[in-house]
Amino acid sequence: MKTILFTAFAVLAASSQAAIITQWNFNSVTPDANTSTGSATPSIGAGTVALVGGTTSTFASGDASGGSTDPATGDDSAWNLSTWAAQGTENKLRGAQFNVSTAGQLNIKVSWDQRHSNTSSKFIQFQYSVNGVDFVDFGSAFEATAGDTWFNTRSVDLSSISAVNDNANFAFRVVAAFDPATGQYVASNATSAYGTTSTQRFDMVTVEGEPVPEPATMALLGLGLAAAARKRRK
Repeated sequence: MKTILFTAFAVLAASSQAAIITQWNFNSVTPDANTSTGSATPSIGAGTVALVGGTTSTFASGDASGGSTDPATGDDSAWNLSTWAAQGTENKLRGAQFNVSTAGQLNIKVSWDQRHSNTSSKFIQFQYSVNGVDFVDFGSAFEATAGDTWFNTRSVDLSSISAVNDNANFAFRVVAAFDPATGQYVASNATSAYGTTSTQRFDMVTVEGEPVPEPATMALLGLGLAAAARKRRK
């Protein structure tokens, strides 16, 4: 019985190690030492990106202003979004969207690096979708404490949302949000005014998960637990 239990837990532990499902580093597929070029194709895995609500995009340096966590210095591009909503309008309706299948995966986590320009929205809301169409806020808005600054490894843990697991239609958004206290956009830099031509840069957008245990593994674990229960009853 001990052997069964040990084997079951060992196999389960080995199969439940978190790993990257998809990652975007936005660098050129062929390094060109030019951060104004880049790629929206994932550097690891598969997925798609989209602009939300009328934002526009270019590629810009991921090294500037302290830099993201991308180790590819010198050719470190970031996805640079602009054309934000007018003051007091379109709360949580403009930003970036990422679609990633989590088929065969559970305990999903998302992390990313984000640079706020001085006049960009101070507050950023993470949203998720289980059908790729309807998006729901998750957690409180992220708040920038300065402008012209990278805020690296922002992260959310979606392991409590079972519908996100093993879902080919999983998607998430990162969108500009009003200041909860004023109902208006507030600039990231306290001495600046919010502007529609401000920029938000994204880098190292990463989705991680753990493989759904194989049925044989779960059956073995169940066998071991049942044997342990029988022994206790005896």
